[in-house]
Amino acid sequence: MPKAIVIGAGIAGIASSIRLKKKGYDVTVLEANPYAGGKLHVLEQDGYRFDLGPSLFTMPQYVTELFEIFDENANNFFEYKKKDIVCNYFWEDGTTFSVSADRNVFIQDASKTFGIDQAILSEYLSSNKKKYDYTAKLFLEKSLHKIETYLSKDTLRGIWAIPGLHVFSSLHQLNKTKLKHPKLVQLFNRFATYNGSSPYKTPGILSMIPHLEMHYGTFFPKKGMHDISQSLYKFAKDQGVEFCFRESVKKIHHQGNKVTSVTTEKRALEADIVVSNADVYPTYKNLLKDLPAPEKVLKQERSSSALIFYWGIHGEFSKLDLHNIFFSENYQEEFKAIFEDKTLHSDPTIYVNITSKEKWDDAPKGCENWFVMINAPGNYEQNWDILIHEAKNAILKKLSRILNVDIESLIQTEYILDPRGIEKNTSSYRGALYGAASNSQFSAFLRHPNFSRKLNNLFFCGGSAHPGGGIPLCLLSAKIVSDLVPPAHD
Repeated sequence: MPKAIVIGAGIAGIASSIRLKKKGYDVTVLEANPYAGGKLHVLEQDGYRFDLGPSLFTMPQYVTELFEIFDENANNFFEYKKKDIVCNYFWEDGTTFSVSADRNVFIQDASKTFGIDQAILSEYLSSNKKKYDYTAKLFLEKSLHKIETYLSKDTLRGIWAIPGLHVFSSLHQLNKTKLKHPKLVQLFNRFATYNGSSPYKTPGILSMIPHLEMHYGTFFPKKGMHDISQSLYKFAKDQGVEFCFRESVKKIHHQGNKVTSVTTEKRALEADIVVSNADVYPTYKNLLKDLPAPEKVLKQERSSSALIFYWGIHGEFSKLDLHNIFFSENYQEEFKAIFEDKTLHSDPTIYVNITSKEKWDDAPKGCENWFVMINAPGNYEQNWDILIHEAKNAILKKLSRILNVDIESLIQTEYILDPRGIEKNTSSYRGALYGAASNSQFSAFLRHPNFSRKLNNLFFCGGSAHPGGGIPLCLLSAKIVSDLVPPAHD
């Protein structure tokens, strides 16, 4: 049976292992950490449970189909539920807004709160849907770096629709033109952060992102976000995938135009196929030192990172739900600080995720587990200790001011994750959450392909490769890799 090696047990690596096993390969996953899941990890501390990584779950079909390709009922392995409220938004002037999962209710509520005509909102959302429908098969489900991708009806439809895709204007310009109201513009600008970019630079085509959330809905795994990676990891093992933890890959060996083996700190393993779920930067710089690296790709601007405070809060807040956003009063300056000045803004936008709203045993009775995150620049050797101290003070003041309670006095336990820790724990270059940023209209085409141009049996999945970061796109990267890899019997 041909041998496939997957480097890294992140969500894309696990998904790739399942798909390669289905194609008939003997699959081994090598992971430096003592656990599977990559950024989808967990922390239990002082009676609180925190999901450490991604907190937003959309498009669950990309998870469930991994069970279904083996003719299994996904419900027997993984359960989730749909949220009625997508997110709560808060502004300093006292304005609050809850986004309903029901499109019609959202339009009615937004029209009333922001004074915008319902027809304008309806047209805007319909336009976002059209962008997704025209481009998803091209930009998300196939390799952009294979000529055959462009020889299809779907591609021709996408090219025909380019004038309406807003590729050459920024997301902010589009939203400002269409939506007018500053708060509504800010709300829809936020979706640029879903791939670690700035709404003032990323192209307007990214307005398709809210369609994924507002059309398909947001969900919560009944056992928490960590269960996404763990259910797939257990399933992969059940199918015969071998996982080797605490085994870091040191080199990918190749001869001619093919990978021959990989060397870990413990042994050498021959391979017919190698899939790297590691960030493409350290893959080339550390594992393929003798292969000319695609420097133009590696020098791309990195996506944002994050500074996250995990707080056990003694108290319950009826105003808050699973997802909550407290907006900065100067959004543009916040993104300038992150991407140009490589620092934290003095008035950051704050995201508060509270899984105990859905899974009550994530916190002691009468308490809540707060995942408090602000967008941050990557790790460029800043003085993070000072930045973290200043950010914590700014966050506490802002939350206390808007919620009208002294938040600091309610904190029972704390854990902090900053870009340094993200880089160390996940080997993400500079701690970037999504690999390269999408701050230009050509970013999608510049992202690293899912295959090597020099080694025929080397492939790439995960957030630093096409189509990008976030759970759905990482799972799609594994699907693209599977489509590129020949069946084991060929």
